[in-house]
Amino acid sequence: MNLSGLIGHFVRQHYRAYAAAGAMLAGVAALGVWVPRKVGAMIDGLAAHRLGGQALLMEIATLLLIGVAIYFLRVGWRQTLFAAAYQLGVSLRTRLYERLAQQGPAFYQRQRTGDLMALATNDIDAIELAAGEAMLAGFDGSLTLVMVLGVMLLGVDWRLAAVALLPFPLMGLAFWRISSHIHKASTDALRCFSALNDHVQETLAGVRTLRALGLEQRSASQFAQLTEHAASASLRAQVWEAAYEPAVGLTLTAASALTLGLGGYLVWHGQLTIGALTSFTMYLGQLIWPMFAAGWVLSLIERGRAAWARLQPMLDAPLAIDDHGTLAAVPPGALELREVSCAYPGQDQGKGAPALSHLTLTLAPGQTLGLVGPTGSGKSTLLRVLLRQLTPQTGTVRWSGQPLDAYQLRALRAAISWVPQESFLFSATIADNIALARPGASRADVERAATLAAIHDDILLFPDGYDTQVGERGITLSGGQRQRVAIARALLADNDLLLLDDALSAVDTGTEARILQHLEQLRQARPGRSAIIASHRLSAVVSADLIVVLRDGHVTESGTHDELLAQDGWYASQWRYQQLEASLDAC
Repeated sequence: MNLSGLIGHFVRQHYRAYAAAGAMLAGVAALGVWVPRKVGAMIDGLAAHRLGGQALLMEIATLLLIGVAIYFLRVGWRQTLFAAAYQLGVSLRTRLYERLAQQGPAFYQRQRTGDLMALATNDIDAIELAAGEAMLAGFDGSLTLVMVLGVMLLGVDWRLAAVALLPFPLMGLAFWRISSHIHKASTDALRCFSALNDHVQETLAGVRTLRALGLEQRSASQFAQLTEHAASASLRAQVWEAAYEPAVGLTLTAASALTLGLGGYLVWHGQLTIGALTSFTMYLGQLIWPMFAAGWVLSLIERGRAAWARLQPMLDAPLAIDDHGTLAAVPPGALELREVSCAYPGQDQGKGAPALSHLTLTLAPGQTLGLVGPTGSGKSTLLRVLLRQLTPQTGTVRWSGQPLDAYQLRALRAAISWVPQESFLFSATIADNIALARPGASRADVERAATLAAIHDDILLFPDGYDTQVGERGITLSGGQRQRVAIARALLADNDLLLLDDALSAVDTGTEARILQHLEQLRQARPGRSAIIASHRLSAVVSADLIVVLRDGHVTESGTHDELLAQDGWYASQWRYQQLEASLDAC
């Protein structure tokens, strides 16, 4: 769908508002066209001494009433039309947000956050103006042009009208050339604004890193360069938009000169009255607005086209994960992986080994699975497969006997509590962050979850306790505190499957032991609850019912803690090393 189709569809949806605005605009145009004829008749009446006294006052009062009516009609159509046009911006932003919320990690690996933010603000504003200002100016200008030309041709003198229109084809050619340049300049301006927006977002997100490395000056230089590019691109667009005015001015000047030349000749020979020439001159002045409206409309349309060309691919981008499941709930049951192989984009084209290869596992309800292995062995990838953030190329994943894609994504993820490696907190209070999955949870439930995550005592040390604002991305909390708040959030959700992706890496061993003890107590209190703990620290999985060692996406060892120690493989070697490291730290 192009921009015209989008606006046309929107106009059909809100035809009442556009029809009401059009009717009021038609009234404004009709009254505006009537004024010059009224003035011309008054001048002829005064010249012939037919108009004076009470009659003259009545004519002047009529003109004032027409002016008041035009004023209220203009206010009315603006309120009606813009109220409708703003709904297009609301609709597009809602569609974009919903689409982005449904996209998977692969989509965001290709897109920049700042660019997406620019689409939701600057680009949609441009489209909104095309549906509002452009529609308004286009309709008003076209209607005024038709009515004024009609009166000039049929109501005043067709010879003057024919002469006055001679320069207008040249103006049309100029408009065509200018609009093509505006489209290119607007595209560049939007692209430069996106790059600037992306730099600002990244800089603010990583401001502490920039300060630590002393890169403030370099970042400021990059910002200045991007600002200069954005300003230059916007200036180019404005320069070409400014070219409309000289084109209109030259055209109307030429038309006025031709009109006055022919009109003076006709008046001199008695073929035209002075009042008629005055009316025609006023009508010619009324053509200024339709000409400027044409330039304004073309400018807004070209901006809107450039913005829609950037926005449409995002709205039409295929979802990284298909959500065609029909099952609305996940019943308790075993989690089974059979010969699962999964590769990231690029790996499935022969570039590197797959992240998971022929993986087979079974997790019974109520059991805890430990995932360990070197960095890059596939632990996080396995969890992302279970969350359906990644789709395996081969093999099957079943939960309670059903393939994962048989469940609705909303239902599947509602059955899983996930704590990622990098815990994300929102700019809200600690209590709100913990209660994210259960907004209606009581303060007692929040505090209980915080106690289980061993963060309750830390929270009480803050001046505002659970009402403490954590700042953007939880910047006021330490890494370990953010992890424990995220764990508390997952525990409060109380879902059937708990996924911990190296979620204890930032806490000390004593705190880790307390959290694991609480998790074991929760499992005993609720026998059907399963957990998968991926960790580099082997002490986090000691009590797991099954421990799996992954290397290069393959299962190289599996068993309980004692069984793996007896195998004297990678797990046993790593266990001895970590125990030695812990004893040295204790000294």
